[in-house]
Amino acid sequence: MDVIEAMKTTGTCRYFRGDPVPDEVLMTAFDAARFAPQGGNRQPVRWVVVRDKDRKRQLAEWYLGPWKAYLDGIDTGEIGVGALPKAVTDADHFAEHLHEVPAIVVLCAEIDGLHPTDLELDRFSVVGGGSIYPTAQNFCLALRAQGVASALTTLLVHAEPKVKELLGVPDGVITAAHIAVGYPEHGFPAKLSRTPVEEIVFDETYGTPMS
Repeated sequence: MDVIEAMKTTGTCRYFRGDPVPDEVLMTAFDAARFAPQGGNRQPVRWVVVRDKDRKRQLAEWYLGPWKAYLDGIDTGEIGVGALPKAVTDADHFAEHLHEVPAIVVLCAEIDGLHPTDLELDRFSVVGGGSIYPTAQNFCLALRAQGVASALTTLLVHAEPKVKELLGVPDGVITAAHIAVGYPEHGFPAKLSRTPVEEIVFDETYGTPMS
């Protein structure tokens, strides 16, 4: 599959078939994911593949709490989203059926392998994620190339202490995201809906459009 086509059609899947994803498919995606850029080539990312029904059900239960709170915020207007109402409805279906997805992949990272350079700025820190999330995107793209869909969420990080205990994640390792993985029930989008490129790219100074 052409890499540009994969980028434009690897959407967040909300409806999954129940078919299991073979180990060789997952391992092919993990193998490709590890070539993502990361600071100093420290390679901090680690993965936990969860397919046990009881563990998935527990993760889904912990996911529902923050999701419903987020959903209430959308309904009351306290939280603004760019998604259409159908997308919000689909996301709620996803939350209610998360325990049914074939696999929940927990994205972890060794803290010692991260080097955030923005800790002293007067804002929240994001730079440490630069050595984590490109690997996650590589993983999702490698799955897409094999006809497998995914949905990356960070809401379960709210429950990190409980998740770490459930999965035996050691001290010094954080959870950064959870990725639902499975074959899509309704196929892949022909093209994702995004802000036009002319509105997000600037020339030399912020706000000056590229000609």
